[in-house]
Amino acid sequence: MKRRQDRRRASKKQSKGLKAALLLIAAAMAGLAVWVGVNDWDVEKTLQQAGISNSSSESTEFLTETEEDPSKPSAEEKENDKQNLPPVEKGEPALPEKPVEPSNGNQPFDGGYVEGQKLPTQPHYVNNILIANKKFPLPEDFAPGESKEARAAFEEMAAEAKLSSFNLTAFSTYRSYDYQVTLYNRYADRDGVEAADRYSARPGYSEHQTGLAFDIGEVNHEKHWASSSFGTTEAGKWLLANAHRYGFILRYPDHKEDITGYMHEAWHYRYVGKPLSEEIFKKNITLEEYLGVE
Repeated sequence: MKRRQDRRRASKKQSKGLKAALLLIAAAMAGLAVWVGVNDWDVEKTLQQAGISNSSSESTEFLTETEEDPSKPSAEEKENDKQNLPPVEKGEPALPEKPVEPSNGNQPFDGGYVEGQKLPTQPHYVNNILIANKKFPLPEDFAPGESKEARAAFEEMAAEAKLSSFNLTAFSTYRSYDYQVTLYNRYADRDGVEAADRYSARPGYSEHQTGLAFDIGEVNHEKHWASSSFGTTEAGKWLLANAHRYGFILRYPDHKEDITGYMHEAWHYRYVGKPLSEEIFKKNITLEEYLGVE
């Protein structure tokens, strides 16, 4: 008898609980209906106000400031798309700063190229030093790759720079003839041939094709890469004062554009070996002046 009474009590409790649950659900449905009605029966708007996004909505609004939406193009891709430019190799500055007026006084700059000159079948050496400039181009099929000797010297230099808290990196070294075609055309399309000739080599004339040219910058300071501002940084000053001790020279110094053919590039260094680099540094001259080919 007692067991029957207990079962009846339990049944009544379950019934009351079910009724309470149904009342809560009904109240929630009524509230939802009112909320949707307030939004003119726009379910999407209602879900957005509730902080809920359906499967077709973009979720990029939840990205943090340090995250990037992979579905959106980068600033570089947008710029390239706007100008219909080809892609750039990773680590290569897409669009260096536009050139300023020539720094060689009032003397006009004629570009420096020998118009109509054909690429040679052999590279040109002066006193066993490979030269690549606007008068002495390289063969189209000249492809030595990055110099192992130059790389070893750079790594040694970078290791010492770290002792002074400068984390140097070579963001562009060897470039093939074919890649230089892409790069030069990009700059010529943006600034015109006359301007591009002051800071970018035509295919076959690039010192980067020798594998001995190193564009150097500081890690986490990319805004100074391929920019004259690098020379004003502490890392750039350290490099200028010490590169010759490791066989590197600043290839395109300031106020030497009429000799080198290129505007000042604070980031572009050329490996020539220690004895030669120290002599050029002490005399404060260019490679062309040292070799007598200016």
